Amino acid sequence: MADRTELAAFLRTRRARLRPGDVGLPEGLNRRTEGLRRQEVAQLAGLSVDYYIRLEQARGSKPSRQVLTALARALMLSADEREYLFRVGGENPPSITGPNSTVPQSVRTILDNLADTPAYVVDAAYDILAWNALAVHFIGDLDAMPGRDRNMIRWIFRQPADHPHWDDESAVAFARSTVADLRAAYARYPGNPALASLVTELLGTSPRFVAMWADHDVEVRRAHRKCVHHPQLGPLEFECQVMHISDTDQRMILYCATPGSPTEAIFHSLTSTSPQL
Repeated sequence: MADRTELAAFLRTRRARLRPGDVGLPEGLNRRTEGLRRQEVAQLAGLSVDYYIRLEQARGSKPSRQVLTALARALMLSADEREYLFRVGGENPPSITGPNSTVPQSVRTILDNLADTPAYVVDAAYDILAWNALAVHFIGDLDAMPGRDRNMIRWIFRQPADHPHWDDESAVAFARSTVADLRAAYARYPGNPALASLVTELLGTSPRFVAMWADHDVEVRRAHRKCVHHPQLGPLEFECQVMHISDTDQRMILYCATPGSPTEAIFHSLTSTSPQL
């Protein structure tokens, strides 16, 4: 059963915390409203202003699932807030069917501000969603790639069986932990077509993936030390740090060089030659 009074209060407080710039609207002048205006939320959600006002006044009919979904999107609710909205709106929360591929604007800003640190964002299926200019030296020009090819796991297991990559113990350990992390995501999103397609593809094309998948290891990605030999930059050593982005199931991967190290000097030198994204 919907709790209209609580729903109305919840909508008002969520609206009040947002600024127009948060949702891509101009700030404008002489704003007397704290946060977004009611008509702005209605516009973002595709609702009539009158209907939205009735919701905030605890009047009118019970909102449909479609309306609640639109409001959750317009108000930029977190996963927990979205669940609460559906509960007080008298509906069961929708199941999460797949990895979130929408990178928060604040995370994109952080990426751009990391001038001396290569960094990029991946979702639970290891699709690369966003990256900064310095990361291009390590993951390539992804703008020139088809979307489905921007996937780290595909890159790993497309390496032929006799590639020197597979003679490197740390590279093999990284591949194994990546497969274990993918299995964890596979369980979090049962029946998700994109994840199922990726796993099916790799089971059919990579014997190494088949062997690692058959071990049924499960592991959520954590930080690790990497030693790589870059074809242009030479040997590099850095900590591959993993920052979990709340409410998205996304991770920001950062290549963190030790202060004063040769790798830090190389990263710093790249800032003047990195393309502007």
